[in-house]
Amino acid sequence: MLPVIALIGRPNVGKSTLFNRLTHSRDAIVSNYPGLTRDRQYGFGKIGPVAYIVIDTGGVAGGEIGVNELMAEQTLAAVQEADTVVVMVDGRNGLTSADEYVVDLVRRHSRKAWLAVNKAEGLDQELVSSEFHALGLGKPLAISAAHGDRVANFMGEVLAPFSNAAPKVIESTDKAKELRISVIGRPNVGKSTLINRLIGEERLVVYDQPGTTRDSVAIPFECNERSYVIVDTAGVRRKAKVRETIEKFSVIKALQAMENAQVVIAVIDAREGITEQDISLMGLAVVRGRALVVAVNKWDGLTLNQKKHANSELDRRLPFLDFAERITISALHGTGVGDILPATERAYDAAIRNMSTGDLTRVLEDATQAHPPPLVRGRRIRLRYAHQGGRNPPVIIIHGNQTEKLPDAYRRYLMNHFRKVFKLNGTPVRLSFRTSNNPYKGKRNKLTPRQQRRRKRLFKRVKK
Repeated sequence: MLPVIALIGRPNVGKSTLFNRLTHSRDAIVSNYPGLTRDRQYGFGKIGPVAYIVIDTGGVAGGEIGVNELMAEQTLAAVQEADTVVVMVDGRNGLTSADEYVVDLVRRHSRKAWLAVNKAEGLDQELVSSEFHALGLGKPLAISAAHGDRVANFMGEVLAPFSNAAPKVIESTDKAKELRISVIGRPNVGKSTLINRLIGEERLVVYDQPGTTRDSVAIPFECNERSYVIVDTAGVRRKAKVRETIEKFSVIKALQAMENAQVVIAVIDAREGITEQDISLMGLAVVRGRALVVAVNKWDGLTLNQKKHANSELDRRLPFLDFAERITISALHGTGVGDILPATERAYDAAIRNMSTGDLTRVLEDATQAHPPPLVRGRRIRLRYAHQGGRNPPVIIIHGNQTEKLPDAYRRYLMNHFRKVFKLNGTPVRLSFRTSNNPYKGKRNKLTPRQQRRRKRLFKRVKK
């Protein structure tokens, strides 16, 4: 299981900035305005050999009312979900009563906590950290979330207790003996009904009430002489709606199940349409590089106009999932369910596909000949060759000159071209570019004695 780290502190101490740095993203909005973060924000990250889930929270200072009270509840939920807590303070403003309130909150819930003194760039580390020893959380470590100063060292200490418990990496070099599938989605979209239909028995409790499944359940089964392990996850509610103590862990369990899966089935309710929570959840699956199948459930009973509207909404709101196979089903009646497992097999086969350097280079040449890269300051960007850099998801490394100046539109064109030629449907494809170094850059030719004499003669003629 991935360790879960919660970032807490009073408003505007830099929690969202640190969240973005730890997840290598810009998912959390950052502004010099207190109280911008309200709901909990989840993300994956990895520093060194240890991967983790990190939670960004809104600031708390004690005595909250109105919307701030709801923010405080979100922070409390994050503390309860977390394996360890990072308390952030502002090194430039010094110790405040709000910092003491946050530390007291952590102590009341008996969570291991680490103290990060943020905004310490350009300041003496010992001096800026000295007064925070009074909080009693051990030695404070001065960092700069905005500049990345000492963040890696700090997270190395935080993650050290989890280094031996790091989850095993799913082997992607060979086809797995059993395919691990995670079923994700909002509550009451029909995940458990779909799984019961797939395995052919009433294995999971099904009830027409959101929140029936409270934990992730792994079920091994066989179909067509192929072994599977399918994981039903608790429905992920909108974070502001999660209030019951037993449900506060649903999001984390769903993310952890997704991390250990080889293929993710995202279930959507066709009658309710696509929601922001659906988009967020599937976006996390793409970020983690998981092969994906979209199952649009409760398709039965929709009129022709409703089906057209549902398809257009899915196309409009899920453009980042154009690679994923979309299957319309009725889990209750079994319509279309038989197409689910073959789709997961195709997605996984694409995710672990081997592509030779020769084939990739030929496809790259065809793509550049059909649509040459643009000119940059009068010089053509040259893409020389490509090779595979990883699998599950496929990683294609492209070497050339000035690749860092390649526009995003051309990168998308190359990705779609590789996907079309190699039929990489159902899995994200990642392109990595390498710019060749000029071995003669910054070097001057050493002249021979004969060249030196000739150079002197030329200079004499010029002076005359």
